[in-house]
Amino acid sequence: MSYQVPVTAGPAIDEALAAIVFVHGRGASAEDMLDLYERLEVPWCAAIAPRAPGNTWYPHSFLAPLEANQPYLDLSLAHLDSVVKDLTSRGISMKRIAFLGFSQGACLSVEFAARFPRPYGAVIGLTGGLIGPAGTPRDYPGTLHGTAVFLGAGDPDPHVPFTRVQETRHVLSAMGASVELRRYPGMGHTINEDELDACGQLLQRISPNGGNDGR
Repeated sequence: MSYQVPVTAGPAIDEALAAIVFVHGRGASAEDMLDLYERLEVPWCAAIAPRAPGNTWYPHSFLAPLEANQPYLDLSLAHLDSVVKDLTSRGISMKRIAFLGFSQGACLSVEFAARFPRPYGAVIGLTGGLIGPAGTPRDYPGTLHGTAVFLGAGDPDPHVPFTRVQETRHVLSAMGASVELRRYPGMGHTINEDELDACGQLLQRISPNGGNDGR
């Protein structure tokens, strides 16, 4: 698999005070996710949107056996890790890096946070959950050091069982994250204004005046 250079918006990374990694869903594009950037009103944040080969991070449902989505799943997780390492090498501290994913991108984002636990600025999963079939062991090592996590999802959703979103809240909370979960009855597989408002408020925490010191 070959990953192209991410699409960016906002200030240059070398000049930004924080960064948001936007992770698109299956069949969507990095450009689709960057449409959210202006709506969030976070001009101090650089926006980075990685691009999945063929517009999908892994080929099958996130509920499929883990081996069915390999090696694509591990490669995609490693690609997100390379994005984070690039950001920190260019002066953005871990506590000022946020993830925002939708659908398959939300699944990948929360799975990444669980497998690569660090004190992130925020992790936002909109209609997604941890990857793997029911009964998958969730014995992730490490801690999320109080990372703020927002999970929003419709119930019912045609692709993401709400029970999996609830499980994700439980697992990430046990890893030391501060998790907020919002359920939207009958919403459908989309993003609503309440979620965007919540995301905007959460991202204020990684602003220059949001309580974090320095870059």
